[in-house]
Amino acid sequence: MKETDKIPALIEKSDLISRDLSWMKFNHRVLDQAKHLDRSIFDRLKFMAITASNLDEFFMIRVGSLYNYIDYGKERIDYSGLRERPFKRKLYQEIHDFCTEQSDYFNQKLMPLAAENGFHIVRYHKLPEGEKDKSKYYFKKTIFPMLTPMVFDNYHTFPILMNQILVFGVVTVSAEDTERKKLSFIQVPQNLPKFFEIERGEQVIFVPIEDIIRTFVHKLFRNIEIESVTLFRITRNGDFTLEESDDIDANFLEELKRKLKTRRTGRVVRIEIDKDYDPWMRRILQNRWELEEDNFFEIDRSDLFDYTRLWQIIKSDQLKERMQTGNRTVQPLTYPEEGTDNVFDILKERDVLLHHPYNNIEPLLELIEQSAEDPKVLAIKLTIYRLAKDSRITSALLKAAENGKHVSVLFEVKARFDEENNLKEAKSLQKAGCFVIYGVSNLKTHTKLLLIVRKESNKVTRYVHMSSGNYNETTSKLYTDIGILTTNEIYAHDVSEFFNAITGHSQPKIYQYLLTAPRDMRKQLIELIRNEAENAKNGLPSGIVIKINSLQDKRFIRALYEASQAGVPIKLIVRGICCIRPGRKGLSENIEVYSIVGDFLEHSRLYYFHNNNDSKIYGGSADVMVRSFDRRIESLFLIVDPVIKQQAMNILAYNLRDNVNAYVMNEDGSYEIKTDASSEPFNIHKKFYNVKLEEVLQVKLF
Repeated sequence: MKETDKIPALIEKSDLISRDLSWMKFNHRVLDQAKHLDRSIFDRLKFMAITASNLDEFFMIRVGSLYNYIDYGKERIDYSGLRERPFKRKLYQEIHDFCTEQSDYFNQKLMPLAAENGFHIVRYHKLPEGEKDKSKYYFKKTIFPMLTPMVFDNYHTFPILMNQILVFGVVTVSAEDTERKKLSFIQVPQNLPKFFEIERGEQVIFVPIEDIIRTFVHKLFRNIEIESVTLFRITRNGDFTLEESDDIDANFLEELKRKLKTRRTGRVVRIEIDKDYDPWMRRILQNRWELEEDNFFEIDRSDLFDYTRLWQIIKSDQLKERMQTGNRTVQPLTYPEEGTDNVFDILKERDVLLHHPYNNIEPLLELIEQSAEDPKVLAIKLTIYRLAKDSRITSALLKAAENGKHVSVLFEVKARFDEENNLKEAKSLQKAGCFVIYGVSNLKTHTKLLLIVRKESNKVTRYVHMSSGNYNETTSKLYTDIGILTTNEIYAHDVSEFFNAITGHSQPKIYQYLLTAPRDMRKQLIELIRNEAENAKNGLPSGIVIKINSLQDKRFIRALYEASQAGVPIKLIVRGICCIRPGRKGLSENIEVYSIVGDFLEHSRLYYFHNNNDSKIYGGSADVMVRSFDRRIESLFLIVDPVIKQQAMNILAYNLRDNVNAYVMNEDGSYEIKTDASSEPFNIHKKFYNVKLEEVLQVKLF
C-alpha cells in the first residue's frame, strides 16, 4: 500500500482531529458566508477578504511552525497520527483545494454581480483610451518614482523580498549578450492602493495596480530587452519564540524587536505565482528558498492576487451609498437604571452584564473616562492585549496619570501581529508616568481585567470589570463578547490578588471566584467535568455546555470522553479549531459539537456545569488550548449574581437554538449546516437585540 493510501486510514483511526485540518474546515465555514445570497455583494466580498487574511496568518504561524520541525529535523506527530512530512503533504493538498474553491466562487459567482452594484474590476488592456490615459498618467506621476528594480547576478546579492507584498520578477537580456539572462525584482510599494480607482458615470472602475505596472514596466529597463515578467507573492514563516531574561525592560524588549525583524526574512512557506511563470526564474526561486512543488500556488492572469485587497472596494467612499452591509443599531446598556447616567451609581446597586455588540461598550468606556477625571479615584489597574486605533482607553489612562492617579498597565507586547503597536502605546503610557509591565516571564498575558479603586466617604470601593474580550472599542462592535461590571467584594479581592501576583511577587493560595492559568485552571475545570461524570454514574442530573473559540487540549478532551461514557450529556459550541471527535461509538456518543459563524465573530467563552441542579457557570478569556492552560496568564470568573447567571445561560441556550449560522460537526471532523425544517429561522445575531428579561429568567439548559 502506498503511503498516500494509508493517510486517510490513519486519520480516521485517531480519536482526535488534527488542529490544522480542523482550522481548514473553519475557513471553509467562513467562505460559506460569502455564498449567502441574502447578503449584499459587499458583505460577501468582506467574507472573501477574511478567508484570505485568515489563510495568510495560518501560513505564517501554523505552517511556519510545521516548518520549524521539518527544517530542523525535529519529530512531531500530529493529532491525526501523521508525521511531519506526510502531514505537510495532506495539509497542502487541503489548502490547494480550498484556494481553487475560493477563486472559482469569486470569479464565477461574485464578479458577475459587480456591475449591478456600481463597480467593475477591469484589467488595463480592457480600458477605453481615455481611462488608459488616466492610468498612464497615474503611473508616471505616482507609481514610477516609487519603483526600484533590484538586479540579482554575480555582482549583486539576492535581495530581501518582503512578506506578502506583490513582486515582479523580470528576466532581461542585453543587446550585446543575448545569451546571458539577468533577473531583477520590483516590489510593488505597500503604501500604494491595491487598485487605481476611476469614476465612470455611476460606476467605479477598480484597475489592479499590478496591471498598470506590468504594462509600463519597460520604462524601468532602458535599452534592455525584457524576456518575461512574472508576478508573485511570498509568505514567510512568522512563528517565533522569545528567549526571556531577568532584565525584562531592556533585554526582553530588544529581543522582541529583533524577533519581529525575522518575520521579514523568515523561510518562505508559500509562493503565489503567475500561472504563465518564467521557468528559469521559478527554478531560481525554488532553489533559493528550498521549495517543493506544493509550495507553489498558481494564479491565472484573469484572477486576483491577494483577496485581502477587496477591503479597498468594501470601504470605497464612492460606493458607500450602495452598500447595505447589515449594520445594526447597537442597543445601550441592558436593563439600565432610569434617570441616571453615572456608572458608579449603577454599580453600587447591582452587577451588570455587557454582551457585545448587542450592548454598547459605552458604559465601560465612560467608567474608565470618568475614573480618569474623578478626584475620588485613587488607582486604575488594567490588562491590555489589543487596542483600537486612536484608543479612548489609552487617552483616558494618560489623562488619569496627568491627574496624579496611580495607573498600572500590564501591556502584553507579545500579542501576535500587534507587538509593534503595543510597544509604541506602552512607551507613551510609561512616559506619562504610568507603571507599565511589559509581560510576565515567558507567559503571554491574555486575561482581561480592570480594577478601579475609589475613595467614597469613609471607605474605599473597588470597581471591577472582567471580560472575555479585549479593551477595544472597534472589535466590540464586531465580536461577540461578555463582560461583568461589579463592586462585589469577593471579585474585588480576587482581582486585586491577581494583579499583585502579576505585577509583584505575590502567590495567592486560593481565589474564591477566579480560575487562573497557568496555575490550576486545567485541573479545576477537569475536576468540574469529573464531578458531572460522578453525578451521572450515581443517577443524579448532569450536563455540560461549553462555548469557546478553540478546543485542543488533550487532557481536557480525555476528561470529556470519560464524562460522555459515564452518561453526561455534553454540548460544545466551538467556533474554530475543534480536536474532539463527537458521536464516536464507545467514545463520545453523548457529545454534540456545533460551530457558529455569521455576521459577528463569536468570541465569548462560557463554561456551564449542571452540578446536580446547583449549576456553576464561568466566563472569561480562556479557550481549551494547551497554550491557554500552560503558556498564558488567563482567568475565568464564576458568575454568581442570579440574574446575570440566567443571562449567561440564555446566551448558551440561544446558541444551541440557532439554525441560521450554526453548523453540526460530524464524527469524521466534517461539518454540515444545521437545519431544522420544523422551526422558524432562529438567528442569534438578530435575536440578541430583542432579549426579554422575563424569558431569560425562565431558561434551563437541562
